[in-house]
Amino acid sequence: MDIVIAGGHGKIALRLSRLLAARGDTVRSLVRNPGHEAGVRDTGAEPVLCDLEEADAGEVAGHLRGADAVVFAAGAGPGSGAARKDTVDRGAAVLTADAAERAGVRGFVQISAMGAGEAPAAGRGEVWEAYIRAKGEAEDDLRRRGALDWLILRPGRLTDDPPTGRVALAEPPIGYGAVTRDDVAAVIAALLDAGDVRRRTLDLLNGDTAIADAVAALRPAGR
Repeated sequence: MDIVIAGGHGKIALRLSRLLAARGDTVRSLVRNPGHEAGVRDTGAEPVLCDLEEADAGEVAGHLRGADAVVFAAGAGPGSGAARKDTVDRGAAVLTADAAERAGVRGFVQISAMGAGEAPAAGRGEVWEAYIRAKGEAEDDLRRRGALDWLILRPGRLTDDPPTGRVALAEPPIGYGAVTRDDVAAVIAALLDAGDVRRRTLDLLNGDTAIADAVAALRPAGR
């Protein structure tokens, strides 16, 4: 497969590009910082300079042409304010979806967050509220797109613990908990292969089911 990862220097994105490249896929990773190119290249992916807060849909579409699927893994990250939650977690997601439609790329996996679009718990602060709102609005935008075979993945609390290979993966709600970034990357790789699992919103935690079995359980009956 030929996969483009938007937000290619993120912690999940780097793990995903390493997995995909190791199995023989072509991976192009969009990054805005030239200083991140070497780290992306070390995973086996091709870095592509593109600032999703500055680019237009035509420019991004040029980077996506020929891909089988796009994975939107970009985020404003810790330490960013409410304004960048909107410009990255919502604005860049919408821009990338627009670009995918222009480029004729149907596959689109969006990494979101548990609780997206819901009223945030009291006391979490304006930045968290902006983050959850931005993720929810990005999800809503994607669900309205008939030209994309979209998939929304909502991991729980992310950790850098060693991968377990075992998850809980289902439409929300499934409760709250943690999931390793390595397991998130492995689930995305498996979902990219399961082209008949699309137009679904999925929560993801570490659990008791092997990743291959968890993805297989989502496929239509008879497949």
